[in-house]
Amino acid sequence: MPDPERQDRASSSTSEGGARPALSRCIRVDPEVFAAEHWARRPLLSTAEQLGSTFTDLLTLDAVDELLSTRGLRTPFLRIAKDGAVVDTKRFTSPQGAGAEVADQVSSDAVLRLFADGSTVVLQGLHRLWPPLIAFAGQLAADLGHPTQVNAYITPPSSRGFSPHYDVHDVFVLQVAGEKHWTIHEPLLADPLRTHPWADRAAEVAAAAERAPVIDTVLRPGDALYLPRGYIHSAVALGEISAHLTVGVHSVTRWGAVESALDLVRTLAADDPALRGSLPLGVDLADPAATADDVAAVLTGLHRWLDQVDPAAVADSLRARTWAQVRPAPVSPLAQSSALTALDADSVLQVRPLLRVKLHDPVGGRVALVAGRRTHDLPAATHPALAALLAAGELKVGDLPGLDADERLTLARRLVTEAIAVVPDARPAGGGHDGDRGGHPGR
Repeated sequence: MPDPERQDRASSSTSEGGARPALSRCIRVDPEVFAAEHWARRPLLSTAEQLGSTFTDLLTLDAVDELLSTRGLRTPFLRIAKDGAVVDTKRFTSPQGAGAEVADQVSSDAVLRLFADGSTVVLQGLHRLWPPLIAFAGQLAADLGHPTQVNAYITPPSSRGFSPHYDVHDVFVLQVAGEKHWTIHEPLLADPLRTHPWADRAAEVAAAAERAPVIDTVLRPGDALYLPRGYIHSAVALGEISAHLTVGVHSVTRWGAVESALDLVRTLAADDPALRGSLPLGVDLADPAATADDVAAVLTGLHRWLDQVDPAAVADSLRARTWAQVRPAPVSPLAQSSALTALDADSVLQVRPLLRVKLHDPVGGRVALVAGRRTHDLPAATHPALAALLAAGELKVGDLPGLDADERLTLARRLVTEAIAVVPDARPAGGGHDGDRGGHPGR
């Protein structure tokens, strides 16, 4: 039963019984066991036999060739590395002929030469490019409650693309093709942040990689490896082309809450006249004693304002920062536009899959609906209808409660136009036959 004060819908993240379908594909243990024993704590190796499936529905070597050769890929969606060094993009990009003079497009023949010479190909941002991975990354983000991204690493036989290093985000490594020898070492720094890049500790990382590993294994197709941020790792392809997906998890951290709290303090403290005052004329900033009283007053003032920060406001700021990084399921603009014109009482509205939504209580005749990174202002009378739709996930327009027929259609059109809801199975109107591709486009 929906909360009468507020309706939240994070996403359609789980199936019947509370399962986490994308996460369950990547781990050999129950998700609750993973949460208690491995998440942000220690690695987990899962074999194809234990998982009972492979990842070829997400990516194949043929799909990699398609992306590199016919999809008009541009940087930074492609990176190439060899022996720990990144290859200059000018070596594998160029304009691609008449009508495609954009200079940073991937040159498939240049990629061929580099790959044949032992370079690793890195396809970046596949959660924005490749449909199976768009869906998988979105569902995994919903399962975890943390944003995700997906890269693919394709390595020639007996080659290593990157030196031992650590990441500042958790990763799931999903082996797609070939075999790769992975070596994992304990972290130098627990839970590193983006301000702790491994390159700043390169010598220490290299030394740590000489110690006994915590995992020394060969990943084969269908195997999966979870690594919390900070674990040092390197990998070498074995006797054939190796391809794996690296799903990066951008964990929401306590440090994120620190940043949100400091942002709020900065805003609040700006209203304090005592903190806006100028330092004395001729102040000697090289002498710490000259500013000691002012610095002490500032720190006292900040402590006072920090005590006034509302924890709920910090939590909401953290939510907003996180939701801004998470992409809901894509919508089909032409199909949904066509559906708009045909909306009636029998039309089905579905909350946009994987959209994070929060419905506030009505205030002053209006109600705020937060959907992803946007906040929508709606009449308070729509609150019962919105709450019912969010609770059910899918309703006919005619079943939206608390509104008359015209108001239901008005709300439905607003929700579809703003991509908060979609009409399932909508198709573009006037599209013609699939084979009718002649004529003069643009005329």
